[in-house]
Amino acid sequence: MLVHQIIQQNPSQQIAVLGNEPITYGQLRTTVIMYRNFFYQQGIRPGENVGLFSKNSIDFVYTYLAITSLGAIIVPLNFQLVPREIAYIIYNGNIKKLITMTKLDLDDELTKYQYPEKLTQILIANLPDTISRLEIPPAPVTDNFDENQICTIIYTSGTTGSPKGAMLTHKNLVSNAQAFSQVFTYHPSDRILCVLPMYHCFAWTAAVLTPLLNGCSIKILEHFAIRETIAVIKDNALTVIFGIPNIFRLIAQWAAKEDFAHVRLFVSGGSSLPQEISEQFNKKIGKKVVEGYGLSEASPIVSLNPITKVKYCSIGKPLPGVEVKIIDNENNILPHGETGELLVRGPNVMYGYYKMPEETAKVLQNGWLHTGDVAYIDQDGYLFIIDRLKDMIITNGENIYPREIEELLYAYPEVSEAAVIGSFNKLHGTSVHAYIVAKEGSTIDKKALKFYLQGKLAPYKVPRKFSILNALPKSSTGKILKTVLRQQEIDTSKL
Repeated sequence: MLVHQIIQQNPSQQIAVLGNEPITYGQLRTTVIMYRNFFYQQGIRPGENVGLFSKNSIDFVYTYLAITSLGAIIVPLNFQLVPREIAYIIYNGNIKKLITMTKLDLDDELTKYQYPEKLTQILIANLPDTISRLEIPPAPVTDNFDENQICTIIYTSGTTGSPKGAMLTHKNLVSNAQAFSQVFTYHPSDRILCVLPMYHCFAWTAAVLTPLLNGCSIKILEHFAIRETIAVIKDNALTVIFGIPNIFRLIAQWAAKEDFAHVRLFVSGGSSLPQEISEQFNKKIGKKVVEGYGLSEASPIVSLNPITKVKYCSIGKPLPGVEVKIIDNENNILPHGETGELLVRGPNVMYGYYKMPEETAKVLQNGWLHTGDVAYIDQDGYLFIIDRLKDMIITNGENIYPREIEELLYAYPEVSEAAVIGSFNKLHGTSVHAYIVAKEGSTIDKKALKFYLQGKLAPYKVPRKFSILNALPKSSTGKILKTVLRQQEIDTSKL
């Protein structure tokens, strides 16, 4: 099955998208064809990379499915990127056409890259009116591509250097949606919230493709605002909520139990779910958050907690058809309970990085994806992520995993958010630096906090420095950006 074909088997009168004017699957199919015809008229052809720069909307869905149905490759862009960052992706991705929510001034930045192509920008807001006014002949049926063709290129933010484009095939995405459906049984009566940004792989696979595959209804929100989101969940009797840890933290703070009477499933992804947030949510709402794990290079979902037996701090068990193993530095497979790098193999693993054969060879070896995450598997087969290999702090030869410290910080009564990184100085070498945000109305006594940690951590793990911030830097998906904190460390050390 190809990505654009997932909407074909559902009854025409079934509601696909909730709203003031609901959209049926029949209307969805018809509109995708109209968009397809228009894009073909604009010169989009099989194998061409087409950019998509937009916030969440039904037009995003129409555009994505229409472009991929032509055999072209969709390249979703983070709508929070600045022109310099956008221009790099245009240049690196050899994008000649950009479907965009707003006209972008990219000429100067593209000139810096000596980009030889002319970039055509098509405003997504104008598409419905333009398409309705034109008599556009049907685009020819494209039958010269299969499930192994590239469907999308997801540019990962990266920790160093420029972002890398993960190439995902139709098979990668469809197989991931199918496997996800096997873990959580979906029903046509399910109503799914899509508030995470659609350009993000987790939102697209979990909150769009999987519901459409199963004939569910989707409620699309352009952006996350806690009061609006709670009202939408309640008023639309939504049943499945996908979020990130910060969303569930805010829900536990602002929502009432009765607001979520209809919700049968809460799923957290994007970053590790602190136990404190999970416990607070369960106590307040009376339902558990099911944590999963994934990465763009795996389409993205690798594992999920079984809904019947959730383990705190675990990312659950691999999806059906997905294999995992834990290895040491010599590529030896480690037994249960021992910590090493997590490797993944399955039909969801990417084709490779766009125009980066050396980087591809580093992470894809003998069919296995090297995730760069430190993990272990317990005796029940549950996976536990300890930390990112790149986030690990080494002090005087001792390995320190920031997440262990962060979990303790989240459990401290006055702490709302926390991030721990390694800080280098000439006197002490690499030491532990904790960045924290206080809960509203609370103040944090650094000495008391340090004393609390000293009773729970080996001395070398206790942060030497605490910085109290009003907010931690985050990505558009709410993921805490340790790269920004590290850069601030570097910039400060130069003063």
